[in-house]
Amino acid sequence: MVIPRSIKNLIEAFERLPGIGPKTAARLTFYLLHVPEAEVGRLAEAVGRLKKDTVICQTCFNVAEKNPCEICSSSQRERQVLAVVESPLDVLALEKAGFKGLYHVLHGVIDPLNNIGPEELKIRELLRRVAADFREVILATNPSVEGEATAAYLQRAIGNQQQATSNQLKITRLARGLPVGGDLEYADDVTLGKALEGRTAY
Repeated sequence: MVIPRSIKNLIEAFERLPGIGPKTAARLTFYLLHVPEAEVGRLAEAVGRLKKDTVICQTCFNVAEKNPCEICSSSQRERQVLAVVESPLDVLALEKAGFKGLYHVLHGVIDPLNNIGPEELKIRELLRRVAADFREVILATNPSVEGEATAAYLQRAIGNQQQATSNQLKITRLARGLPVGGDLEYADDVTLGKALEGRTAY
């Protein structure tokens, strides 16, 4: 079967997206082929405006519509608590969970295998921020090998900076353990071990 060039191009474009394989790319393409043209137009316009209508906040480095972003400029936030996250998606997750402090987005993790060191992340900017009036910095990187290494690096860097300035700052890490609704028998050893370490009074 000869596939029209426009269909092939769109399938290839979808395949370049993270988490999209060849079958899903083809399914999405043929789905769009059969929806009303107005719907396809709305999708194309939304994609086209994605870069034009967004900026990176120069305070927290989250994706926003203006600089500084709504979170950084809000007087309703707990301004002495800062959550350090890997990506803007993590900000969305913490917002859904009800976090009311401020954020700092690193835009990645330290990953030597992929040639990503501290210099490639927003760590220098983070250290400048925590030198200001924060009471607590929450290291909310993912519990992956790279996330743990990044959290350890940040803990040392912030700790060294605090010693130099004699500033009292609490550095915390997100608790880890069993998910709600999960079964002990399916938990991996590391997760179960962390759940035991972080047990609380009932």
